[in-house]
Amino acid sequence: MGTVFESIQPDHEQFIKEQKMFFVGSAASTGHVNISPKGHDVFRILSPNKVAYLDLTGSGNETSAQITESNRLTFMFISFEGKPLILRLYGSGRVVLPNTEEWNELAPLFDLLPGYRQIIISEIEIVKTSCGYSVPLYSFEGERDILLKWAVNKGEENLTQYKKNKNSISMDGILTPIGASLAEEE
Repeated sequence: MGTVFESIQPDHEQFIKEQKMFFVGSAASTGHVNISPKGHDVFRILSPNKVAYLDLTGSGNETSAQITESNRLTFMFISFEGKPLILRLYGSGRVVLPNTEEWNELAPLFDLLPGYRQIIISEIEIVKTSCGYSVPLYSFEGERDILLKWAVNKGEENLTQYKKNKNSISMDGILTPIGASLAEEE
């Protein structure tokens, strides 16, 4: 049933591209484990052992904080339509903030959706597939545009303040790269 690979294979890449959402799991050395669902076309495969996603502003910033403290990161893709499959990418993650040299190299790979806040990169060490036989079938109806409209309506200045208030420190008190960057600007 489950198979382990050292890198993303061409059929894995095709499967990932077909999925409409993915999940990101992270954990610091102590505190809460975080699992975040991600939608929109924000995931990129940079090489067979390197991936990245454009992270949008949200009510928390747990992944960013946790991988700064302990870089463990897992991605999970699930087939909700067609042939059942679960694919996990295990690796180490790090954050790339806007206005850095690395951001300038990576940003052109994405459509910079309203409310973008950072790019999360992961070096993939293990790729694992499993059957997904018990995952129910769901039909994709479309992307929700609520977050994107919210970001546009908030405006750049208010988004910066929101990130300062809501995205600077994790629920376990870990300073995020956004929080550290905003503190340096003051």
